[in-house]
Amino acid sequence: MEQKTILALTFIRNVVAALPATSEKLCFDTPAFYINKCLFARLKEDEEHLVIYTEEREQWIQKDPQTFMITPHYVNYKYMLVNLDRVEPDTLKELLITAWKQRTNKTLLKQYLAKSIT
Repeated sequence: MEQKTILALTFIRNVVAALPATSEKLCFDTPAFYINKCLFARLKEDEEHLVIYTEEREQWIQKDPQTFMITPHYVNYKYMLVNLDRVEPDTLKELLITAWKQRTNKTLLKQYLAKSIT
């Protein structure tokens, strides 16, 4: 694994560690992040992209198609690819937190939001 991938993965792990009930497992032999049993992000096999759950992928792709994209495989799924070389850290953090929020249950989401407000 290249140094830049290790740095990106460390950043992702730090963001995900602050989210309740998350776990890291392998998915297609790459690190993947789950809320309970729901996948919300994983490193793509090329180690250059993050596969991330989003319900707003068209907005992201329109905003910057070199950073955010899909392949034919993802057309029927609510996932997009994020180019780890191009994405800004704040944007990546936002995407990870939003993916977690969209995949979690209402109870955990309420707890997280209450904690974030205080």
